Amino acid sequence: MSTSKASQSELDALVQLYSQARLDDAVTLAAELLQKYPDCEVTHNIGGVIVAAAGYRDEAVTLYDRAIALAPDYVEAFNNRGNVLRELKRTREAVLSFDAAIALWPDYVEARINRAIALRTEKRFEEALIEIDAALRLNPSIPQSYTTKGNILQDLHRYDEAASEHRRAIALDAKFFAAHSNLGSTLLHLKRLPEAIDSFVTALGLAPSHALTYRNLGTALKGLRRFSEALPCFEKAFELDASDDVALGEVVFLRAQMCLWVEDDLRQQLFRRLELDGSVSPFHLAALTDDAALQLRNARQWASRHFPAQEPVPFGTEAEKSKIRIGYFSSDFHNHATMALMIKMLERHDRARFEIHAFSYGPQKQDPMRERVIAAVNGFHDVSGISDDEAAQLSRDLGIDVAVDLKGYTEDARTGIFAAYPAPCQIDYLGYPGTMGAPYFDYIIADPTVIPDESRKHYSEKTLYLPHSYQVTDDERPIAQRQFSRSELGLPEAGFVFCCFNGSFKISRPEFDIWMRLLAQVEGSVLWLLADNPWSMENLRREAEARGISPDRLVFAERMPVSEHLARQTCADLFLDTFNYNAHTTTSDALWVGLPVVTKLGESFASRVAGSLLRAVGLADLVTDTAQSYEDLALALASDPARLHEVKERLAANRTAQPLFDTEAFTRAFEQLLVDADNGHARSTSPDASPA
Repeated sequence: MSTSKASQSELDALVQLYSQARLDDAVTLAAELLQKYPDCEVTHNIGGVIVAAAGYRDEAVTLYDRAIALAPDYVEAFNNRGNVLRELKRTREAVLSFDAAIALWPDYVEARINRAIALRTEKRFEEALIEIDAALRLNPSIPQSYTTKGNILQDLHRYDEAASEHRRAIALDAKFFAAHSNLGSTLLHLKRLPEAIDSFVTALGLAPSHALTYRNLGTALKGLRRFSEALPCFEKAFELDASDDVALGEVVFLRAQMCLWVEDDLRQQLFRRLELDGSVSPFHLAALTDDAALQLRNARQWASRHFPAQEPVPFGTEAEKSKIRIGYFSSDFHNHATMALMIKMLERHDRARFEIHAFSYGPQKQDPMRERVIAAVNGFHDVSGISDDEAAQLSRDLGIDVAVDLKGYTEDARTGIFAAYPAPCQIDYLGYPGTMGAPYFDYIIADPTVIPDESRKHYSEKTLYLPHSYQVTDDERPIAQRQFSRSELGLPEAGFVFCCFNGSFKISRPEFDIWMRLLAQVEGSVLWLLADNPWSMENLRREAEARGISPDRLVFAERMPVSEHLARQTCADLFLDTFNYNAHTTTSDALWVGLPVVTKLGESFASRVAGSLLRAVGLADLVTDTAQSYEDLALALASDPARLHEVKERLAANRTAQPLFDTEAFTRAFEQLLVDADNGHARSTSPDASPA
């Protein structure tokens, strides 16, 4: 006659199959023992571990529930149940399960570690830190505790402390894969890329099939512009984890950056996944397609997964105020393209009406531009070493009325600050040309060209329209006095010079095909491009040759100081724009020095910026609607010196007469938008509400 409990030998046999990774056999034996001993709590607990390992997580929860029903003080079952609930992304239930285990056994270190991990998943970082410190007090010799603490500190942007914790874990166990991988991630955030690479390589030596570590290694290598090494890492990450949309996006984007136009470029596969529920970096997607509807869908999915809205913060009705407090948030308050555009506006803000604050979370670079920013604002706040919640709280404590995100989804952005509601009115502007897809952004600043009325449905934010171009400019940008000769730049003295100084990731087959046809039709012409990276240069030369154009007719310009780069552009005749992602600051540069730009309007914000700038400088006739009209116009201008001369004369006259380069007028119009946003804003009480 059977007893109600499994024997030790039966349980040992079950555990042995599990430890040998013979999961199918273990699942079969577990089912037999569960049928034989339906009231054995130990069998249900071990069975839960086995079926969870085999991928049957819902069934595991049921088995743990039964174990707990049979033995309400079964702490291990509560802990195991919490782990599988966390894997099922039912993290709030997981925390409660760990709570129950700890209530039964306050010194249960493993449950405390697991609770800290679950709290971190819930983004309850301060609570997680308290919990992991409790685990460390109970047992300071468990490596996982230290690397878990390091991960939490990283989430709080306390990177130096995080690195120290990961190193403590490694000191206890040099073969602890997770600690090496996590240390690499922290070093990646610290921009200590060679050290990060070393950590990732060590980690992969211990766990050669870890997809995320391959992806992170690729990111570090890409950061050092070692593209030919980074690409196989992203490809390997996607091979190991075919569900990793981010890895797929990195493969597609890096191939674009290298101008590696292969037949299996994976773009269509990526787009199909985004049509379902996938998500990739919205910045990457902006360069890959001008499908504004797809960009909105992707941005919403990206924001929901990576920067979910916190509970809305109640903002009380403020008494009559003398000034509106504006907060600009960025990592680029130094010598950077964003500041080159907007520094004069910061300096020209009306201090009688506005109190201006800069919230900086970027590198602490001490350069002349940063000095100008500090001098231009009422308060400069370095929030690089504090958490998103703390940064948002600082903004609220300062009484910021309107918070302006200057980064969007570009590199080093901290969207999480805006998810924590730093101000009652929150605006997306300038840094990222597209929708944030997040309910906590109330407005996007645009103009009628970049977001025509019929396209507003593709933006989750309400649109604040500037009358001319959305892009601020500095009408005092210095141009070097140096006089360049064509020959010293590698250009022909007599031939026609087409140019495009956009980043290589913006160049795709359709416009390059047109450019090569133009070279074929305009005798003696060359195409002057930015020497972005050696792979793009080599691949573009090869692509030219494949189209019957001598690779020597592609001339690459090395990087140089901005003022000199502006000066050398006078050696070009006509700037040819890219399609999915236009020249943005680069268009301003060209027009500022008198170089005409031919562009084509697309469907997305990023694909319409050059058109906006051209219209604002009175050159709407250089804005085309189709690839064919773009090609026809470029050929006509290159073939008719008188017509091109007339365009250049008009640009020279318009530079000071048209709105584009009138920073004073732009600042006043921009300020009126801020007033309108501040006066007209009424936040919904629902975090899921999205502006119409």
